[in-house]
Amino acid sequence: MKLLVSSILVLILIGATFATPPTNVSDELSPEVLAGLASARKATARFHRVEQAEAEGYINLNFCEEGEGCHWLNPSLLDGEFDPNRPEILLYLRDGDGWRLVGVEYVVPLTLSPGIAPEGFPGAADAWREDSEGVGLWELTAWIWLHNPNGMFEQHNPRAE
Repeated sequence: MKLLVSSILVLILIGATFATPPTNVSDELSPEVLAGLASARKATARFHRVEQAEAEGYINLNFCEEGEGCHWLNPSLLDGEFDPNRPEILLYLRDGDGWRLVGVEYVVPLTLSPGIAPEGFPGAADAWREDSEGVGLWELTAWIWLHNPNGMFEQHNPRAE
C-alpha cells in the first residue's frame, strides 16, 4: 500500500512538472497568466506533429531565425483577435529528421491595432513587439514548450539554436 501511495505521488509530481509552463522565477507571472499559458499548451499539444499543424491550416513560411526557430503561420487566424488557444504562428526547431514544437507567436496586423499594443495575457508580463521583423505586425512570443532562461515572453531563446 505504501508503495502504491508513493507511486501515485511521484506520478502527480511528474504530471505537475509537465503541465506547468516553464518560467523564470523573475517572470513573476500571475495565476491568470499561468492559466492562460496552460490553456495554450493544452490547445497546441496536438501540433507536436507538424503534419497535424499543416492539416489544420498552418503553412511553413520558410522563415527560420536563430533564437526563434522556424515559423508556421495559419493565415485564417490573422483576425486581429488575441486568443491564447489559437496562436497565429507555431515555432518549431529541427529535431533529427523532423520538427519539434517549441513555442507560439501571437500576431496582430498593425492596421488592426494602430499605435496601441493589443490586449494579450492579463497584466503586463507579456511584451508585444511592434513590427520587430518588418512585416507590419504586433508580435508576442510565448515559449510554452521550451524553457527560455530569459523569460516566457522574450523574443529570442538561447536554447532555440
